[in-house]
Amino acid sequence: MAENIHAFYETHRDAMEAAMRDRLDLAEAMLRERAHLSDIDGIGREVMAEFEIVLTQMPYVGGAASRMSDFFMRLMGFMAISRVLRRHGVPPPVIGEIERETYKAQLLTTPETERLASGRHFMSLENQAVLRQHAAKSVTESHQKDFPEDFVYDFVEPDTGDSFEFGINYKACGFCKLAARHGDKDILPNICGLDFVAYAARGIRLERTQTLAGGASHCDFRFSRLAPDRKAAS
Repeated sequence: MAENIHAFYETHRDAMEAAMRDRLDLAEAMLRERAHLSDIDGIGREVMAEFEIVLTQMPYVGGAASRMSDFFMRLMGFMAISRVLRRHGVPPPVIGEIERETYKAQLLTTPETERLASGRHFMSLENQAVLRQHAAKSVTESHQKDFPEDFVYDFVEPDTGDSFEFGINYKACGFCKLAARHGDKDILPNICGLDFVAYAARGIRLERTQTLAGGASHCDFRFSRLAPDRKAAS
């Protein structure tokens, strides 16, 4: 295992650690009631210690130039939570439920106007053009050689009759690669489940019928806009 944190992640370390502490606070009641844990302070210390390990394991995929760097920084902390709760005998489905509800509560602390504006930007034609560029770059031999732990994906245009606005097929997943390397395949679906929470909070409907973590050839992300009443319920 690498002992050092990549310089790019080191610059964001304080923010990531603060987000982890917020998550632990939000999860406290669920850890008591659903995971049946009593030493919450001790669990918190274990999670933060595990997060220090996770930080050394986070693959560098291009820093600010890569859209996937943000995915790693936002979601890798849940790998630390999953590992600790697994060690305490909490079943993976319960871990996933706690993490989804915790992440939703954290995301909803951001004002709705800001969240929905972020969603509109993601769905915009301008951003779709950027996603096409990133997708085309991800499949190149040179990019995969420079960043072997990165995601590899195709941009998907809707056909006549499709209900989604655009899609992404992830053919290789950075989280899957990391999970395979560190023995986390059983808790990997918990990370996958966070995608639905993240997009719904921004007024985006994600449809997905299969995942690499579940043994499929690719993850089929399909995006459309949530109806106004569904946004209000997010």
